[in-house]
Amino acid sequence: MPTRPRSVPILAGAAVLCLSLVPSAWGRPGPAPRPGGESAATLCAPAGTLRGEHDQRVAVSLCAGGGPRGLSVSAPATCTSGTGTRYSCLTSGTWTARRGGTTVASGALPGADAAYPGPGTYEITAAVHARSAPEGVDLRGTVRAALTLTAPEPAATHRIEVDHRVLRPGATTTLTYTVHRDSDAGDGSARFGLIGEADSGAELATDDARCVNPLVGRHPSTERLRHSLDCALTDLQPGRPSTVRVRVTLKGACSTVVSKLGYWMPRGQEVFTGGMLVGPAVGCDRA
Repeated sequence: MPTRPRSVPILAGAAVLCLSLVPSAWGRPGPAPRPGGESAATLCAPAGTLRGEHDQRVAVSLCAGGGPRGLSVSAPATCTSGTGTRYSCLTSGTWTARRGGTTVASGALPGADAAYPGPGTYEITAAVHARSAPEGVDLRGTVRAALTLTAPEPAATHRIEVDHRVLRPGATTTLTYTVHRDSDAGDGSARFGLIGEADSGAELATDDARCVNPLVGRHPSTERLRHSLDCALTDLQPGRPSTVRVRVTLKGACSTVVSKLGYWMPRGQEVFTGGMLVGPAVGCDRA
C-alpha cells in the first residue's frame, strides 16, 4: 500500500508504491505531504525489492536532497538472506533524475554529483548493486521512485562567460573568459579550470601569470598537461569581474573545452566551505 512520508519544511515526498522485481522495480508517486515543523535535508521513499534465486531479498529506498551543494542521491537498503536473516547492506551504482520527462541530473551512488535544478517532482532511476555484510546477499537491479523536492534553487554566486562557442581543427582560437562574482558573501578567491580532451592533441596556452598548465607525475618529473589550464584568481569582487584570455590550438582532431570554477564561501573553519560551478563548454566544428 502507498505510504506517507513524514512532513518536512523544505522537502515534500511523493509516497511510492513498492513493487517486487527481478530485476527491476517502479515506485509510483502519491500525494505530497504538507510542510511541517521538522528540520530535514533528505527525503526517502521505497523504490523496489530485488530478489535472488534462493529467496534473497533487498528492499531498496531512494533518498534525495537538494541545496547549494547539489542534488544528492543515495540508496539505503535492507538485505535478507534465504533463511530470513537480515543484514546491513552496502549499496553502489548510478542514478539518473528526470523532471517532466527530461533528464536533468545523473551521478554515482551515493553522491552529490550534479547541480540542484530547483524544486519539482523528480523521477529517479537507479542501477543498484547491493551486498550484505556479512556476505550472503549479492544482487543487482534497477529501482525507481518519484520524489518531490521543494527546496528553492540556490542563488547563483558566480558565473562564467566566454566570447566564442566554436573551435576548429587545424587552427588556433583565442577565447576570452569573464568570471563574475555576484554575491557579497565569500571572498575574492577562486580556482578557474579549463580542460580539453586528453587524447585529442589540443593545447591550451596563455600569457596570464595567474594560470599554469598543471604539473603531473612524481618528482623530478616536469611533465605538464598541455590540454588543461589552472588559474588562481584572487581579486574577484561584485562589480569587478576577472578576465582570462586563452589560446586553444587544435591539430587534426576536434576537442571540446570545458570550464569549471571552484570558489569559497564564509563558513568559518568548517571543512566544506565552497562550491563548484560548471561554466560554458566550447565545442568543435569541422566545417
